[in-house]
Amino acid sequence: MMLPRRQTILGGVALATGAGAAGPAAAQLTIDMTKPSFEPVPIAIVDFKGDKVGADIAGVVRNDLQNSGLFRSISPSAFIQRDPDPSAPPRFPDWRSIGAAGVVIGQVTQAGGNIKVDFRLWDVVVGQQATGLSFTSQPNNWRRLAHIIADAIYKRVTGEEGYFDTRVAYVSETGPLNNRVKRIAIMDQDGFNNRYITDGKTIALTPRFSPTLQEIVYMAYGENNTQPRVYLQNVDSGRRELLGNFPGMSFAPRFSPDGTKVVMSISADGNSDIYSMDVRGRALQRLTNSPAIDTSPCYSNDGTQIVFNSDRGGTQQLYIMSAGGGGDRRISFGEGRYATPVWSPRGDFIAFTKISAGSFGIGVMRIDGSGERMLASGFLVEGPTWAPNGRVLMFFRQQPNSGGRAGSVTLHQIDITGRFERQVPTPTDASDPAWSPLIPQ
Repeated sequence: MMLPRRQTILGGVALATGAGAAGPAAAQLTIDMTKPSFEPVPIAIVDFKGDKVGADIAGVVRNDLQNSGLFRSISPSAFIQRDPDPSAPPRFPDWRSIGAAGVVIGQVTQAGGNIKVDFRLWDVVVGQQATGLSFTSQPNNWRRLAHIIADAIYKRVTGEEGYFDTRVAYVSETGPLNNRVKRIAIMDQDGFNNRYITDGKTIALTPRFSPTLQEIVYMAYGENNTQPRVYLQNVDSGRRELLGNFPGMSFAPRFSPDGTKVVMSISADGNSDIYSMDVRGRALQRLTNSPAIDTSPCYSNDGTQIVFNSDRGGTQQLYIMSAGGGGDRRISFGEGRYATPVWSPRGDFIAFTKISAGSFGIGVMRIDGSGERMLASGFLVEGPTWAPNGRVLMFFRQQPNSGGRAGSVTLHQIDITGRFERQVPTPTDASDPAWSPLIPQ
């Protein structure tokens, strides 16, 4: 039976939710990602009934869950119950016999020019509904609805927030390696709905989302590749404004968690220091003052600290200081050089790029520098960015060509255990990704 539901309107999408009671065997449909080993949850997603877009929605949900590495999507060809009624419980023995821990059943109906999408996740072992959602939205919004459904399933099974209803900004690269056209592009986290934010007339680099999703901060060279400047650009309207004319070259801008400040490095007279700037008031504050190269700053998840890399100790290492400057302390002590640190949204890890013995790698460490683990390595791997749930990283990987030189550049996702890596499709070569927060509903 359908459980009672509470209906609200979120961002123009009508959303209703319901959850089944948890029985003693409900752990069969859960996964603990903190355990040293686990098996992906086998799950069956039936094509949603009622409209041709239903099969497309189910396909996106399958891909999202499968690509996370935490779920094993059972092939529809193995289904015994081929046409389950979305308004009734499924035949649980049929799904148990093919090894499913959960089954997802839904339907799509027309609703006054919009579509109404209902789905339920059933716990096959317990024989109960685990969760359910109902949406009403515009028909062209079907792909986003599928991501929201996948997020709901992910949260029910893992206990963690999902990350599928998000975007990624990145640098789109085209042309010969010695004369690259570099544009800022935005896409859904699975590689769909790609669009360009800059026109490619000048080189644009290091895009970073604001916490509100409405703006991106990035660095772009002027006409004829003159000195680079930092810009703010509205994602929807395309309106761009210069953040400021700084005394030297500026690099690696990044928002504070509350979106009121941008932290960056500014280089002048052969020296690079870290500065923060109020986004609206444009007040500039110098945070470091040393003869070393201090760069790649990133705020902590609570905005009270900043991690950055510096060669002040003789080699490029990671340091943490207070958000207002001062209290610097080194946290990396392994062999090699460390770069591009990024603080997890959960506050528990810092991701980084490491260069050692001529090889590049992506790793994580705790905020005190302990527990360093390398997740990926290669000819060139660089530029980690966190999913908003702090459980998945994206980075870019460059492969050598047949002559052993730099070849194509691609984006990749990997979970923080390092168990599962996948390439993210892009229409061009792609580098320097930046993951957005969850999109408000």
